[in-house]
Amino acid sequence: MAKLQSGNGVQWKDRRGQRGTVESLAEHESSSLGPDSELNGFANAEIQTDKYGFIGGAQQSAGENADIPPDVLRQREVKWLDMLNSWDKWMAKKHKKVKLRCQKGIPPSLRGRAWLYLSGGKVKKEQNQGKFQELDSQPGDPKWLDVIEKDLHRQFPFHEMFVARGGHGQQDLFRVLKAYTLHRPEEGYCQAQAPIAAVLLMHMPAEDAFWGLVQICEKYLPGYYSAGLEAIQLDGEILFTLLKRVSPVAHRHLKKYKIDPILYMTEWFMCAFSRTLPWASVLRVWDMFFCEGVKIIFRVGLVLLKCMLGSQEKLKACQGQYETMELLRSIEPRYMQEAFLVQEVIELAVSERDIEKEHLSQLRRWKETRGELHCKSPPRMHGAQAIMAAEPPSRQDLKQNPTIIVEVPQTTESQTEKGKTTKKTKTEKIKDTKNTSPPPNPYPLPSDPALPSNNLSPGESQHLQKDTPLQGSNQSLSSTEHDTYL
Repeated sequence: MAKLQSGNGVQWKDRRGQRGTVESLAEHESSSLGPDSELNGFANAEIQTDKYGFIGGAQQSAGENADIPPDVLRQREVKWLDMLNSWDKWMAKKHKKVKLRCQKGIPPSLRGRAWLYLSGGKVKKEQNQGKFQELDSQPGDPKWLDVIEKDLHRQFPFHEMFVARGGHGQQDLFRVLKAYTLHRPEEGYCQAQAPIAAVLLMHMPAEDAFWGLVQICEKYLPGYYSAGLEAIQLDGEILFTLLKRVSPVAHRHLKKYKIDPILYMTEWFMCAFSRTLPWASVLRVWDMFFCEGVKIIFRVGLVLLKCMLGSQEKLKACQGQYETMELLRSIEPRYMQEAFLVQEVIELAVSERDIEKEHLSQLRRWKETRGELHCKSPPRMHGAQAIMAAEPPSRQDLKQNPTIIVEVPQTTESQTEKGKTTKKTKTEKIKDTKNTSPPPNPYPLPSDPALPSNNLSPGESQHLQKDTPLQGSNQSLSSTEHDTYL
């Protein structure tokens, strides 16, 4: 894709008609998928999704990856639940075990919660209660809202969550990105933040996704989304220097044809490979990225460059800048396959020490040739352990909050004192049922009108009461958006 400099980030040439403000997004709120005419060009046909929610496109799973056996998955879920319940102890004393389990892959049912804990987003959220709601209620800067709205339909248009224009996924994406522009007005919005936020929204509610985005922008990839893209240019030079050690053949080839790193690694790094790899590989890379930091992004980039340009045989087909760029735009699927890529990334010997050493070297070179950096970014945190060490959380910050609350009826004082309940006669029970109207259906169908209570016999009324355990707790179920996510 051709790059355009706009605002404070990279923009890609794919502009289409502009939609209205948040009010226009709300028009389609009646359905999570929206009307058929708005399904990004899909015809009225039954939509088949893969296990990740994709209904088509390059990132749809073809089922080539073997599923983890259910018993193994259950065991991993139990282990992760144990870790999350004692997160501070595990991070302090058993971080290597946490790292190993992230490399094996976080269970899908706990991935969103684990990412929030690993990134420190959970702590940020607890320490800033009500902050997201406050930002969400503000109108926002029109210059950023305009750009955000234009980008909404381009984020994973083949995923069921974002397929509908103005659907719930796009509305939440708008809310998260708008909130970030208000949280960091000096930074504003960069187009590459949209896919990052979208991936987070696939795994967690809007508020959690917002704090996850904050941590990625401020701790993992500081300066990536600021004006001038200085941080990404620096990391491009770091990647190129590390490539000389990992694959001298690929390094010489890129140097020979004067192919600047910014040409091929910008989207890789700024979007954390979310727009490049098959989805199974994206999730595994992100599992390791949240645990170990930006070195995982560097390793993935180095593995792909080595595989595509690492031998003279492969270079015969790309004798020129254009041919090389075309090759890097269409990476062979076998090199991006989950099992192969993850193993190569784990085995590649590139550490945070190597990255920081080269970072200092590139900073000196930058100052000698271009002067001081215009954007002063905070220091980069290399993974979950570094983030927790920099800002130690309290046990209360790490406490897991239930997402579904069911109210349990309290016993009366007389019942607790005497340890027994008073019995009612059959006639009293019948009188009670006559005087008690049945609860309304909490989820009525449009074609199913509410039944009048005075036409029911006592037995039917009693039967209805027994079969509606949600009575009295429907407020707690409908008032929380966490219920859809694990």
